[in-house]
Amino acid sequence: MKTGRARASVVGGGGYIGGEVVRLLLGHPEVELAQVTSTRHRGRPLRSVHPNLRDQTDLTYVTDDEVEACDVVFLAMPHGASMKSIDRWAALAPVVVDLSADFRLADHELRERYYPGPAPDPMWLSRFRTGIPELNRDALRGAKHIAVAGCMANAAILALHPLAAAGLVDGPVLVDARTGSSGGGRTPDEGSHHPERSGALRMAKPHGHRHIAEIQQACGVPVRMSVTAIEAVRGVQVACHVTPSRPITERELWAVFRAAYRDEPFIRLVRERSALHRLPEPKILSGTNFCDIGFALNAAGDHLVVVAAIDNLVKGGAGNAVQCLNIASGWDESAGLSFAGLHPV
Repeated sequence: MKTGRARASVVGGGGYIGGEVVRLLLGHPEVELAQVTSTRHRGRPLRSVHPNLRDQTDLTYVTDDEVEACDVVFLAMPHGASMKSIDRWAALAPVVVDLSADFRLADHELRERYYPGPAPDPMWLSRFRTGIPELNRDALRGAKHIAVAGCMANAAILALHPLAAAGLVDGPVLVDARTGSSGGGRTPDEGSHHPERSGALRMAKPHGHRHIAEIQQACGVPVRMSVTAIEAVRGVQVACHVTPSRPITERELWAVFRAAYRDEPFIRLVRERSALHRLPEPKILSGTNFCDIGFALNAAGDHLVVVAAIDNLVKGGAGNAVQCLNIASGWDESAGLSFAGLHPV
């Protein structure tokens, strides 16, 4: 990427994920936010859609057709849209960061099972690097095309990968995930209507969630997954039930996780004595790019629950995208991502 501040455009900046990308880029020392698109909101100031951006920018929305050449483009578009228009975006910007699922899966069998329908051009698919910095940092250095992981998938992968890499997982893993309403996007439906969602613990997907494909691809272990919609707006928490390949001790587990994550700027291993904070809690992560990971092991050492929590819109999307761009560009990996969260919320 050229020297000086990089000019960035955000496609799909009217949605929640796109709005978070905008928020983070406005505070990024290496980036100048050039254009943000939304056909529905064309000509309106960004603050009219994202009121938290008052006095942060004078930009107004443009349409996709009005986007001019820039250094990097973030695609916050619905599934299927990025693959259809990738030639255009790649011609406008040398670096493309895609937040959809279009280029996440290299395994064609997994794609066909969990994302039936048209597949991306194999040539383009081969160019994209997986946007999970903790697993793929070397591949992301200098990358021009980045596919950011899905929110619940990212949390589960970060929880499970150290164990899988150490050969400590036996048989299928059950990923029990809980997610806030913002994960469903900005367009309301019956399930997100407040009278229907308020106070509900609705199991939205007991079997076959699409994020299984990403978890299996990254960790190489069979996965079962259930997803429950909770009343919170932000946040993902996954409880991964693991049968170890042999009886294991807490000391060994901490050694595995510390070896994997001791140098990671956005992974925090949670080991508190207080019952209130002894396992990861999404609430205190709102707005941050952190992933908190903790676990509980039974006395026999033959059943393990690994818990990971993130903000689904940040470490589960926009923040991870910016972190990947930082690595690809050779910048400080934490640039634009230093917010520590709030407590209480």
